[in-house]
Amino acid sequence: MDDLRQKYLDAIAGAGDEAALEELRLQAVGKKGEISLKMRELGKMTPDERQIMGPKLNALKDEINAALAARKAALADAALEERLRGEWLDVTLPGRPRPRGTVHPVSQVTEEITAIFADMGFAVAEGPQIESDWFNFDALNIPPEHPARQEHDTFFMARTEGDDRPPHVLRTHTSPVQIRAMQAQGAPIRVIAPGRVYRCDYDQTHTPMFHQVEGLAIDRDISMANLKWVLEEFCRAFFEVEGVELRFRASHFPFTEPSAEVDIRCSWEGGALKIGEGDDWMEILGSGMVHPKVLRAGGIDPDEWQGFAFGMGIDRLAMLKYGIPDLRAFFDSDLRWLRHYGFSALDRPTLHGGLSG
Repeated sequence: MDDLRQKYLDAIAGAGDEAALEELRLQAVGKKGEISLKMRELGKMTPDERQIMGPKLNALKDEINAALAARKAALADAALEERLRGEWLDVTLPGRPRPRGTVHPVSQVTEEITAIFADMGFAVAEGPQIESDWFNFDALNIPPEHPARQEHDTFFMARTEGDDRPPHVLRTHTSPVQIRAMQAQGAPIRVIAPGRVYRCDYDQTHTPMFHQVEGLAIDRDISMANLKWVLEEFCRAFFEVEGVELRFRASHFPFTEPSAEVDIRCSWEGGALKIGEGDDWMEILGSGMVHPKVLRAGGIDPDEWQGFAFGMGIDRLAMLKYGIPDLRAFFDSDLRWLRHYGFSALDRPTLHGGLSG
């Protein structure tokens, strides 16, 4: 009995893997194992012999099973230790940084513009991007012979044969929102209308789709002086400079009378634009007093109310603020250019619907 015990304890201690350990288990305590066969012989023994051998065999079986379990646990611990050495990981190290994108410059500038005008009491007004011919042109005192109403300048919506609805266009400006706002709210009113607009044009400073923001303020006693103050305050806040000088040049827009182009004093030194200093002037927007016909189209009596309006390109403001030379870059499929201008563009889609670099 002692020899049998020592034989299997030594073999179990020397087993190199779980397969060898399983083979020893079958040899010792399996159905046909040595210890199992000896336990079957108890039935052939006398009662006195069984009383002596039975406890010894049970104790031997329990000891072998315990040795098998202990060796199996030791082999598992050794395997884990080996794996940890091969796949070593320092959990105290900081995690790998994941690239994060930023808001697109056009969206960021739109938010900045909205916040600045909100501080001056302007609410945001919105309207459809597909507009009727009347809202986009007629209500804004743009006559049928005006170049903007030609197909080479405006995207007209296709009509099937027999469709006698009024013509519709992709809006060429956000001015129709002013008409809708006046009709809905009446006077007095103070709103800005940011949004996408569309024109048949494409070069370094023009794209078929771009972004505009237009402003409208109507009251009983309002003038070009109020317009100039609003624009000066906007430029100070947007370009983050105290010294801002604007120059109004007489111009013509069908929806304002009088009308003025607005220039801002600037300088170009080493190819860098500086706002508020120097001897150069740069046009940044158009403006004027709202034409009486436009007020009437909005349901407001021009004999009782008057107001000013202005419009500027959001994309161009972003170009000026961040030094981006080509408007088409905003819509380029290669977003790596954003990094150059301080915006973190990411290169590949993620499961969260964004982009990852």
